[in-house]
Amino acid sequence: MQIRFHFYLVIVLCLLITGCSKKHQPQKEITVTDIPESAKPETKKPVKKVVHTPVPKTITLDDRGAKKAVDGRLYYDLEGHRYWRNYKDGKYHLYKEGMFDDPAFKPQ
Repeated sequence: MQIRFHFYLVIVLCLLITGCSKKHQPQKEITVTDIPESAKPETKKPVKKVVHTPVPKTITLDDRGAKKAVDGRLYYDLEGHRYWRNYKDGKYHLYKEGMFDDPAFKPQ
């Protein structure tokens, strides 16, 4: 008698669990009017173009703000560009090809 009761209890529980699964529930149809305003796709805003400032060829600054290279030359880094000191005019010039051969860029 107890075995029969446990058997029926297991069968009933299995039927309840499988009968109430989401696979067997009818799904509600969604219309456009059911979607809230916050979930509707937004229109894309135009992207603003970034305006870059031009890189100056020479800058003037105090030597205390500069760093010293291994060979003794002074340089200054500004926004990803390296400026080297010209010892004749005292200004810092943007790096260009062949400037290290010029004696004006060598320390005395």
